[in-house]
Amino acid sequence: MDIFAFPPLAALLDAAYGALIGLASLVEPFAGASAAALAVVLVTLLVRALLIPVGVSQAKAEQTRARLAPRLRELQRRHKKNPERLQKEMLELYRSENTSPFAGMLPVLAQAPVVGILYTLFIRPEIAGHPNELLTNDLFGAPLGTSLVSAVFGGTATPETLVVFGALIAVMIAVAEITRRVFRPTAVDDSPLSSPTMLRVVGALHYLTAVFAAFVPLAAALYLTVTVVWTLVQRVLLRRRYPLPEPAIAAR
Repeated sequence: MDIFAFPPLAALLDAAYGALIGLASLVEPFAGASAAALAVVLVTLLVRALLIPVGVSQAKAEQTRARLAPRLRELQRRHKKNPERLQKEMLELYRSENTSPFAGMLPVLAQAPVVGILYTLFIRPEIAGHPNELLTNDLFGAPLGTSLVSAVFGGTATPETLVVFGALIAVMIAVAEITRRVFRPTAVDDSPLSSPTMLRVVGALHYLTAVFAAFVPLAAALYLTVTVVWTLVQRVLLRRRYPLPEPAIAAR
């Protein structure tokens, strides 16, 4: 079932599409054939800017969780044989700190429809029953409606397609490596999530976006590239504003 065939969602998607096409027409005089690609970048930046409060909420929640983590571990150690008492003590701790275990999650869920509609514009060949003209444009000669995988295995890959996709994927890999190094999970002695295997798995997850980008249309890959770069810069700035406490590592 296509949920975007539901009239209200189709109308909303069509309105977003009209705004995007209008923006492409607006920048066409100085962007030329790359006007649609520039519109994708500008709309992505606009949406990410509007979602800055979500990032701030996540950063605050992450700081709070890191600050409370030692006390929560102590409660778990103290009441591990009494789950009801443990639950009560944990809820009391969250209440005393004016927070909850789900702090930062609601804003993330709230942004999902916005991001979902925006991303849908870059992958669907049809919008509300009419062709998605955005995907008929190109970026430096690479079609916005073609994925790297389909172009390579379909025998339609051009040098322009390979270069553009290669550049975007290289940027995403570089961002993933920086993110992995800068935001490396804090090792906690008594946590199974701090095992070398789990840390390697978490580190590898940063590269999934770059892999995924090879399977989606170029318009979506461009959106993903702008998004990961924005997210990295935003996380770095917010980490400086809301630093995490230094972890207390138990002596061996």
